[in-house]
Amino acid sequence: MKKRANTKSTYEKEMENPKFRKLFEKEYGELVLSELILAMMAEDNVSVRKLAKQIGVAPSVVQSVRSGKHKNMTLKTFIKMIAALGGEIAVKRGGAYVPLKLAA
Repeated sequence: MKKRANTKSTYEKEMENPKFRKLFEKEYGELVLSELILAMMAEDNVSVRKLAKQIGVAPSVVQSVRSGKHKNMTLKTFIKMIAALGGEIAVKRGGAYVPLKLAA
């Protein structure tokens, strides 16, 4: 069976809808962040309680980030979390990366 050249997938059709696209991009971004935290924690064998203690938040905060249910994480908390897991957040401007660090 041949596929017509003009046939669009369901995904392609849905992405043409601005409301759907906006919601999809928001939720995809949240998924990527939670997957990143999950992978970093697994790689270093860091528990929810240990990470929470290191960054000074309740274990429920870390767990909600891991599960993708934490909707309003502050940039400060995210930077602390990534730093505690040995990572670094940076902003790219032009060709240069500027690291985001918290004052001690």
